[in-house]
Amino acid sequence: MVRSSANAHVTHRCGDCGHEVTKWVGRCPECNSWGSVAAAGPRPVTALTATAPSSPARPISQIDLHSAQATATGVSELDRVLGGGLVPGAVVLLAGEPGVGKSTLLLEVAHRCALAGRRPLYITGEESAGQVRLRAQRTGALHDELFLAAESDLAAVLGHLDTVDPGLLIVDSVQTMSCAGVDGTPGGVSQVRAVASALIATAKQRGLPVVLVGHVTKDGTVAGPRVLEHLVDVVLQFDGDRHSTLRMVRGIKNRFGATDEVGCFELTDDGIIGLPDPSGLFLSHRDGAVHGTAVTVVVEGKRPLLGEVQALVAESALANPRRAVSGLDSSRVAMIQAVLERRGGVRLAGSDVYTATVGGMRVVEPAADLAVALAVASAAGNLLLPPHTVAIGEVGLAGEVRQVTGLRRRLAEAARLGFRHALVPPESALHNRGGSASAPPPEMRVHLVADLRSALDWLRA
Repeated sequence: MVRSSANAHVTHRCGDCGHEVTKWVGRCPECNSWGSVAAAGPRPVTALTATAPSSPARPISQIDLHSAQATATGVSELDRVLGGGLVPGAVVLLAGEPGVGKSTLLLEVAHRCALAGRRPLYITGEESAGQVRLRAQRTGALHDELFLAAESDLAAVLGHLDTVDPGLLIVDSVQTMSCAGVDGTPGGVSQVRAVASALIATAKQRGLPVVLVGHVTKDGTVAGPRVLEHLVDVVLQFDGDRHSTLRMVRGIKNRFGATDEVGCFELTDDGIIGLPDPSGLFLSHRDGAVHGTAVTVVVEGKRPLLGEVQALVAESALANPRRAVSGLDSSRVAMIQAVLERRGGVRLAGSDVYTATVGGMRVVEPAADLAVALAVASAAGNLLLPPHTVAIGEVGLAGEVRQVTGLRRRLAEAARLGFRHALVPPESALHNRGGSASAPPPEMRVHLVADLRSALDWLRA
């Protein structure tokens, strides 16, 4: 039973996010929206009394595990990130920039679900049903058991659930849905919160897996209220370079599995394809070695990937030489170049220095420092790095080469792709060849470099 009290303070309230202030302001201090603050009536003070529970509490050992078992979506790279598939009643938020391929990926998921005999319902609020049908025809995702509806009203979506009785619900996107009786425009904080809460309650009640598409802001975060990420069970980030076909799905939050897995896809005109072995996309295919190139091994989640770093050093005609970076952390590359000059004796003053990765790969982890340094030194001194060689290690300001995590997995991946030499930090126990799990692959020859100057001496030898 709920009792109300009229002794409540009258405030002004934002119609978008619900934030309350003691006086009127033109801009909400919480969500920064203009003109959304209006006078609000008194908010009743409520007191709750105990009621009968909907179901009795039971020992945890007697809870049925069948309701929490994941069902594969049929897209193996997505299942890898989800932890095996979709759990009944789970709500997944897939966020990404416009045009990255979210709708194409989910249309493929819906098609695989229909092939498996689980009827999917695809709700589109941004496109017409005809536009989605054309995409499905182009990507080969047509199926008689794949149901499609163009709706933007939450009540109509719930009506479709009663009519179709699907095994999977996809809402594209949550920012286009609106709930009657809730103030604010579609995509606003209050509307997104209300729509998400209603869909989550429906998912839990029906045991229905739901996938919500979410937009992102300029800084890459999920648009809408922060509470949206707390309400859903799984948050996935779908990103990729607009000028590259590579797409990656990363787990940000997962109540049913780990968040350190990454799924790799290739977006083509014929649809989206999972890449169980994407390392070949990040390497240049040529017959011989080239000045200014070095190969490293980075780890995305639990997956080691080979990546190539390229550098070009040219005499500059400018008073302030250019330093251009693509696919790498610009501040870290600048630090490595300074260490090269001060600790390695590589003269870069008066030269333009360009560094980039191959295939649109984005490398931010310190394990690629040694490869960046060797690529720049190779370009500056016209030196060739021996073929079939990888460089792995973090470079410090004192010029030392530091140990990195997962070195055994990195070397195993390099050996699998035909690399036979590796430059690694000396702190690791990989040189102990006693048949232990920490030993490097037998076909891999490991060269220990304690500092940057030792690596450059090896390069010049």
